[in-house]
Amino acid sequence: MNADPFTPHDTYLRTYTEPEVTALLRELHERGKRFGIQWGSAHVNGATIDGRLLISFGDTSLATLLNLLTLLREGTKDR
Repeated sequence: MNADPFTPHDTYLRTYTEPEVTALLRELHERGKRFGIQWGSAHVNGATIDGRLLISFGDTSLATLLNLLTLLREGTKDR
């Protein structure tokens, strides 16, 4: 995983499939529990913009999800 923040226009984001993004959302739910980060309604909504999947939890992008997961992974690395 890229440790640098993803930008919404990163071409790498176009390679993610719906099952991969769904797995990332599951990871967000699991890792976020201990920090009170819960988005039970978050899901891949099936729509795309310029080849990038959209995620329904507020108005966010896959880049935001990946950046949040990176922070959670870093925050729990030594625990």
